[in-house]
Amino acid sequence: MKKNIIVLGSGLVGRAMALDLAKDFNVTATDFNQEALNSFKNTEVKTLQLDFSKLDELKKAIAPFDLVVGAVPGFMGFQTVKAVIESGKNMVDISFFPEDPFLLDELAKKNNVTIVTDCGVAPGMGNIILGYHNQRMKIEKYECLVGGLPVVREWPYEYKAVFSPIDVIEEYIRPARYIQNSAIVVKEALSDPENIYFDGVGTLESWNSDGLRSLIKTMPDIPNMIEKTLRYPGCVEYLRVLRDTGFFSYDPVEVNGQQIRPVDVTAKLLFPKWKLKPGEEEFTVMRIIIEGIEEGKNKKYQYYLHDRTEKKTGILSMARTTGYTCTGTVNLVIDGRFSRKGINPPEFIGEQEEHFQFMIQYLKARGVHYHVDNKS
Repeated sequence: MKKNIIVLGSGLVGRAMALDLAKDFNVTATDFNQEALNSFKNTEVKTLQLDFSKLDELKKAIAPFDLVVGAVPGFMGFQTVKAVIESGKNMVDISFFPEDPFLLDELAKKNNVTIVTDCGVAPGMGNIILGYHNQRMKIEKYECLVGGLPVVREWPYEYKAVFSPIDVIEEYIRPARYIQNSAIVVKEALSDPENIYFDGVGTLESWNSDGLRSLIKTMPDIPNMIEKTLRYPGCVEYLRVLRDTGFFSYDPVEVNGQQIRPVDVTAKLLFPKWKLKPGEEEFTVMRIIIEGIEEGKNKKYQYYLHDRTEKKTGILSMARTTGYTCTGTVNLVIDGRFSRKGINPPEFIGEQEEHFQFMIQYLKARGVHYHVDNKS
């Protein structure tokens, strides 16, 4: 008998996950926006309009389901995960909320549930890869460079957003933390821009972003770890101008007698500029370098991902690379193969050989290929 899964959020990534899971499970997709739910017409996915901010209604909605998938905007993520835990449900989440997920660890263990957070591409699959190698070698360096971009560069921003505009803006204002010589370094987002060449893509610009997240706590023995975001060259200057002028500020300003948050206006203006046009393609690129000592020898692993919009279905690359990492993990959790109670960042998934290999093959079966080179 098929198990029942509810997906909270039916944006571009939520939709891709619901359709993927519907191949093997009974899936209900939810969203406050009826237009998003209408995209499931003529599919096997059931739909339910739901206001995630009404936690009593949320708890009632998820009660009949075997597992919950979270794809709500980041600012709603923490309270949503907390409500799911209080309902005694297992969950795999990609809301990437800014709060520390381990604040919910005791509650999750008390309710005997398995919660996997940050289960996308990066954070997400990058963590799974690092978790795998961390069990098999003494790592000295971890570097992850990652970005999602439109194939066609279009003035002025040369960028298109798959996620909520507010969540994207958060990347540009949240201080970036990385580990250097075993010490936590904190710099402003968008700092240390650097041009780097990628095969099949060309030159992109990298800059510091706060992508390590749980790794700072769970991988304390790795002396050097950093994640940087990728955009087309020149983009960072636009973003710095907007940020330093105050357009990304959450502090209200008075305009004609009304208190308005600048970030809300900016998101409203940027969304149509960042929205992909029908038929417009994008790609995801990620390069992970892991260096250290394995079996007494110097070892370097490089993982490279270059994925594009799937032409046949039109499912976007960022939705595929993020969403299918999540749905692969859903399979591990709902089948009981990964059942560790409490809060689990993705690096815990990668620790066991069978889980790591399952994820690699699950993604490969969906056309998402991680190419690996290893050198002694």
